[in-house]
Amino acid sequence: MEKSNTKDYKRVVIKIGSHSLVHGETGKVDYIKMERLAMELSDLKNRGIEVCLVSSGAIAVGRQLMGFDHRPKTLPEKQALAAVGQARLMSLYQRFFAEFNQKAGQVLMTKNTMLNNVNRKNVENTMAAMFAMGVIPVVNENDTVNTYEVEFGDNDTLSALVSSLIGADLLIILTDTDGLYTADPREDADAELIRKVERIDEKIMAMVSDVPGSDVGTGGMSTKLKAARIATRAGADMIIANGGDVSILHQIFENHYKGTYFAAHYDEDFDLLDELEV
Repeated sequence: MEKSNTKDYKRVVIKIGSHSLVHGETGKVDYIKMERLAMELSDLKNRGIEVCLVSSGAIAVGRQLMGFDHRPKTLPEKQALAAVGQARLMSLYQRFFAEFNQKAGQVLMTKNTMLNNVNRKNVENTMAAMFAMGVIPVVNENDTVNTYEVEFGDNDTLSALVSSLIGADLLIILTDTDGLYTADPREDADAELIRKVERIDEKIMAMVSDVPGSDVGTGGMSTKLKAARIATRAGADMIIANGGDVSILHQIFENHYKGTYFAAHYDEDFDLLDELEV
């Protein structure tokens, strides 16, 4: 990282995708990884860093509970599975965080939450109070009523909007790849990992594919670059790293990790609502 030490980061948002929370072979919840994630975030809190977790996974957990062996195709099915899975997902997070003497609280959001000035301010105030109380906010899209999953892109965009809303100075997106490559590494053996991006221009955007890596998540690399564009313009650094092993989180704060770092370049003309008017 470009920061001289971890003390430079005071508030961090970590986003983890559905595919990083389940076993690839079965699509069922990886409890060991969830417990390790809670430990990593708890350790960051012990370092004096305020942390917010943006977590996908409600539908994936609901699939397991209801015995679905495939991704649901209809919106009502998705929303029903999210309703079942969200409660279980949050109970798991609270249980694992409690092992490390931390408290977690659920924050469910929709696109309309961000668009409405009163609702957006209420969320901002609520999360500020949670931080003051030492509570770790666990944010997810409210899939039971929301129909904007494509726009939010498996919570990539949501995580960037949350970063902007709460004034985070670092956003970490954990995904199923090591970062941004010059080409799709699944198709091009010569693809090289880009370690640092100063600015997201047309050349950078042209490198990405919209094809997700699994049937569990919905966001491709383009949604992560859109998230980077939001986060960096709002004044936060951003890192894309592989969530296959969540211990990469402490490696990031020890400045010894594999991933792509996006440098913040605060834009005084940045307007959070402009990113939602689509």
